[in-house]
Amino acid sequence: MKHDEDFLTRLQRFTENLLTKRKIRRLKEKVKQQKRNPILDWVYAIVWAACVVLVINQYFFQNYQIPSGSMEKTLLIGDMIFVDKLSFGPELLPGVAKMKGLAKPSRGQVIIFENPSYLSRGPIFTIAQQMIYMLTLTLVDIDRDQNGEQKVHYLIKRAVGTSGDTVKVVRGEVFIKPKAGSSFIDEPSLMKGEGLPWKAARMVSKAEYADVEHVSVASAYQEAGLPLPASIGSPSVSNAYKDAFSYDMKRVAILRDINPAEPRYAMTAQRYSQGWYIPEGRIFPMGDNRDNSRDARYFGPVSTSRVLGRALFIYWPFSRAGAIK
Repeated sequence: MKHDEDFLTRLQRFTENLLTKRKIRRLKEKVKQQKRNPILDWVYAIVWAACVVLVINQYFFQNYQIPSGSMEKTLLIGDMIFVDKLSFGPELLPGVAKMKGLAKPSRGQVIIFENPSYLSRGPIFTIAQQMIYMLTLTLVDIDRDQNGEQKVHYLIKRAVGTSGDTVKVVRGEVFIKPKAGSSFIDEPSLMKGEGLPWKAARMVSKAEYADVEHVSVASAYQEAGLPLPASIGSPSVSNAYKDAFSYDMKRVAILRDINPAEPRYAMTAQRYSQGWYIPEGRIFPMGDNRDNSRDARYFGPVSTSRVLGRALFIYWPFSRAGAIK
């Protein structure tokens, strides 16, 4: 009995000491906080909030502002959207060790991926850049090139071709030979057959392609130092560059015919005419605004490990708020 009383006494003293120390520690923190400069309090609060947002952006959801018209009319310049980072697997650190996701990018999805031409300065710089960008309310972006222009780190496009597909473009129209398929199918028919939205917008009419191709021929002959053929007439230069890809496709084909021994022209012309085969683990993203988009037609299929998320919905402006399809 006495032993039990001694134990209870010791337990009571231990608990009282523990609570007393805890109370003293809280009082010290309170006094310290009262002595602290209120401006520093605001700085600590803002930095802490920025850190929380960084973690959320890195692993769960990220807000993104549309910088160009390459996805019109699906996404307009200035639209603010949320991107799901969790489904495809977030990166442990920016550009480092992508974690396994719950799903893989598929045809028809609007995806965010790293610009293949972007030269990273490493994860520490990226984290610092994002922190400064948020703390200055998007006014300061230190990720700039040698000319002071803002670098394009991320691109947003629609996944058009997937692993095993072959994609080719003829006069701005996309044709896809699906995995295990025997022939090419025009994109609208393929998307409709798979129950997916087709939202590609065109700026060039079929009638304008005569000018596009005639100017391409003239450019190729000038580059080769040859007199212009009379058959090209006087095409409208204003129409010629509405579809830069088709212009270059025709120009390269003519240069290949003029100088078939030049391997650079031969390889590029063959790729243009036969299309792009998409290997396993890659995807072919294109802008919905087909005639105003620098996409996989220029840099080729993108590794799914570089796909960072899927566009979910527009939250600003309110008049355009809604799911992205």
